[in-house]
Amino acid sequence: MARKKLDTLTEQMFYVLLSLRQERHGYGVMQTITQRTQGRVSVGAGTLYALLERFEADGLIRRTRTEDNRKYYQLTGEGERVLLAEYKRIKQQAADMEAVLREEEGQ
Repeated sequence: MARKKLDTLTEQMFYVLLSLRQERHGYGVMQTITQRTQGRVSVGAGTLYALLERFEADGLIRRTRTEDNRKYYQLTGEGERVLLAEYKRIKQQAADMEAVLREEEGQ
C-alpha cells in the first residue's frame, strides 16, 4: 500500500485519513470521499476496510464506537501528523512543478 511505513500515501489513503478528521463509519467515509472529490476518487468497500484495519493497527485511527452494526472511526494525533506530512509533501511537489513551468516560460 504505502511506501516505507506510510512515508507517502496513495490518493485513496490520503482521502480516507482526511475524511476521518471527523468521526465517521465506513460507508460515511466512502460517501465523504466521493462528495469531496466530486467522484474523481472512489474507494471500494474491500479497499476501505483493509485500509481501516491497517490504519487502526498502525495507530493512525481509532474505533470510537459501534452502533447499529456500524463501526465508527476517528483520526488519532499520529494520524493527523501523517496526514499533515503528506499534505506538505504534496504542496512541495506542486511548488516544484510551478517553478519548472515559470522557468520554461522565461526561456
